[in-house]
Amino acid sequence: MIRIWLDRLYLFSGYAAGGFLVLIFGIMMFMSLGREVGWNIPAGDDFASWCMAAMAFLGLAHTFKRGEIIRVGILVEKLTGKKRWALEIAALGVSSAFMLFFSWYAVSMTYDSFRFNDMAQGVLAVPLWIPQLGYCGGLVILTIAVIDELVHVLKGNRPTYEKDPPSSPDEFVERIAAGGGG
Repeated sequence: MIRIWLDRLYLFSGYAAGGFLVLIFGIMMFMSLGREVGWNIPAGDDFASWCMAAMAFLGLAHTFKRGEIIRVGILVEKLTGKKRWALEIAALGVSSAFMLFFSWYAVSMTYDSFRFNDMAQGVLAVPLWIPQLGYCGGLVILTIAVIDELVHVLKGNRPTYEKDPPSSPDEFVERIAAGGGG
């Protein structure tokens, strides 16, 4: 039951990131075409940048769990057996600690913005905690994903982000062409 809920959370996070990407496109297109006919979105640049931050952070957990996030695995890939497992645990443990730290302070900052009624400094006075929700929400979901992966690997399972090596040169080329790593 928890596995289904977590997988749906990561998928929702990825869809939300995609939704913000569509919003960025819409805002930018409306602003570009609107200039030609005299229409303007007040603070359109602010809205586009807030959407970009939300898109970037909300997409992290989904990307991490799919194995598409950039990882430096040169050392890990050279190891096998217990040594590789121990290094994966160490890396995920350090990552979990950093993510807990970042998430704590992101949520704290967003709560302080709400508590002190901070307003954006742009053309429109928008409560600052609203655009900060995408940032801190994405970090919290990524933290959950990293801790989930740590627990998964501690149980002796293979990391979900680890892909099987390509079985042929053609498969390698297909993965690269699709945007994934080899």
